[in-house]
Amino acid sequence: MEISTLLDNTIAIAREAGAFIRRERQSFDLNKVEHKGFNDLVSYVDKEAEKIVVSGLQEILPEAGFITEEGTISKDGEVYNWIVDPLDGTTNFVHGVPVFSVSIALMQDGEIVLGVVYEVNNNECFYATKGGGAFCNDTPICVSPTPSLSAGLIATGFPYSAFEEVDKYLGLLKDIIQHSHGVRRIGSAAVDLCYVAAGRMDGYFEYNLNSYDVAGGVIILQEAGGKVTDFSGGDDYIFGRELVGSNEKIHEELLGTVRNHW
Repeated sequence: MEISTLLDNTIAIAREAGAFIRRERQSFDLNKVEHKGFNDLVSYVDKEAEKIVVSGLQEILPEAGFITEEGTISKDGEVYNWIVDPLDGTTNFVHGVPVFSVSIALMQDGEIVLGVVYEVNNNECFYATKGGGAFCNDTPICVSPTPSLSAGLIATGFPYSAFEEVDKYLGLLKDIIQHSHGVRRIGSAAVDLCYVAAGRMDGYFEYNLNSYDVAGGVIILQEAGGKVTDFSGGDDYIFGRELVGSNEKIHEELLGTVRNHW
């Protein structure tokens, strides 16, 4: 199947899952929340949305394997693997904070070649394929021209576990707050990356991440002209649990600030 056809089908699947999430949010009961771990929330909405995504993706690329947050399927693909977060921003969702997304990425031979992030509440679908540019609702997007950290707005995620690193994180956060236009904590790593891709933010950093949190957003940011590394400046950002993304112009400065504290 052509990558353009795969992309169109993936967008349709993400929108279908997003429509389900939107409907369920209208009558969601906080008492239906489960805990996978400390502060690690999940609900039937996450699980059912994942089933919608997995079922649709299986139809368009039957040979592909899956890496999914909720583990509704266990399958390794020899060439292709989907990386799926059916509801990125679950804590926002269960509390009624309107920022959460469906994130889907396709990995071919260990490289991300397609990414779709559907932000449910604003009905914004961000997407990209390798070498094909980045888009939001059919409009091309690109990173900001911001030349320095001091002029930048930075996104991050606050730790909700792995608190052994919290003191380092707070020192880093203080440094960036004092040397930028400000810091925002949106609550969905996938959306953070897309907002950097669209020029709404200038950079993003976070630790204790999972592959399904970032895989969809990473290729969108890269195709929008941005840069992504791990905290060491290397390329272990999909599975390495830490990531710095930026408009490229501020990357070395932002990365240097992170490394000064990590």
